[in-house]
Amino acid sequence: MPNIKSQKKRVITNDKRHLANASQKTRLKSAIKAVKTAVEANDKDAAQTAYSVASKHLDKAVSSNIYHKNYAARQKSRLAKAINTIA
Repeated sequence: MPNIKSQKKRVITNDKRHLANASQKTRLKSAIKAVKTAVEANDKDAAQTAYSVASKHLDKAVSSNIYHKNYAARQKSRLAKAINTIA
């Protein structure tokens, strides 16, 4: 445990940010899983709706420096490709 006042504050701030980042990552993973589930069920409308939600979460994660922009681009590309395989 730190003794310096500013370091005590940093511990509190780091814990808050960790919780916020973990929550955002969980929402993102759930959104991606929703797209994959809809694709496996061959439900194109649900997949496209879930894709728009997942895309929004990916963009937010990139803008808040949780993930790299290439990670988001790769995930969007893979999800879009999976949706396009549905006839």
